[in-house]
Amino acid sequence: MQNETVISTGKPPKTGVSKSVKEHLVAYSFIAPNFIGFALFTLVPMIFAFVLAFVKWDGANPMDYVGLKNFNRLIQDPTFHKALWNTIIYTIGVVPLTMVCALGLAILLNQKILGRNIMRTVFFFPYVASLVAVAAVWNFIFSPTMGPINNILHAITGIPIEELPRWAADKDWAMFTVVLFTVWKNMGYYMVIYLAGLQGVNPELYEAAELDGANAWKRFRNVTIPQLAPTTFFVLMILIINSFKVYDIFINLFAGADNQLNDSTRVLVYQIYNTAFRSLDYGYASAMAIVLFLLVLGITIVQFRGEKKYGQ
Repeated sequence: MQNETVISTGKPPKTGVSKSVKEHLVAYSFIAPNFIGFALFTLVPMIFAFVLAFVKWDGANPMDYVGLKNFNRLIQDPTFHKALWNTIIYTIGVVPLTMVCALGLAILLNQKILGRNIMRTVFFFPYVASLVAVAAVWNFIFSPTMGPINNILHAITGIPIEELPRWAADKDWAMFTVVLFTVWKNMGYYMVIYLAGLQGVNPELYEAAELDGANAWKRFRNVTIPQLAPTTFFVLMILIINSFKVYDIFINLFAGADNQLNDSTRVLVYQIYNTAFRSLDYGYASAMAIVLFLLVLGITIVQFRGEKKYGQ
């Protein structure tokens, strides 16, 4: 029988957790706080809302399974249709106007002009200012009788103040007013995004276009717009998603002492809130929330596909 020789290395055998496991534990420890918060305050409520969409529940009595009745009810509910339509109109008004204003400001403030940094701060300030404060100031400025806007219009046109628009106080002008307010408040933020995109454009492209005889408009159309396509797509998607989820702006501009909105200013998120916490119809409100979730999900999928396309 041949003897086997055991060679001792002088090192004790490895015990405990391996280096790879330790690295994974460290990584998960950084992820855990955010994931726990997401699970408790977002994921679990989303799952619960999905369950509630198929039941009838007022928060006090036992849940009653109703299947698709809540969704069938949405199809026949004119109040929901009005809220959805108002949200779509608001989105159609806000998105293109904000993009145009933000891009125009970004192009202007990307030039070497006097007071450029101060102007950037001034245009960005409404975005970070308190919504309650700026909404109160806006309501005063557009006051039908005492506001400076109508007084200036009266002085210029000679039209009696009583015949001028009543802005937020008029159901026919309310949506126009809130669109202007939203554009004014948010365009500074998207201006910063466009500024970042403009500063990433290769200046040699402008020099080459200028040598080819392209004027300012042709350089903007053939160089700036194509180079800003990924930025524009990102801004477009974020604006659409935020517009569908709007709530606080309408409440601060139009809600009275009873904190209610009328048919001309009722939007989808407000309708969900009103149905759940005023009418105590959590199942029906959850069905509305699922519809809103599917709309936002569809927009997000388009965004990811667009990013993949532009990233190639």
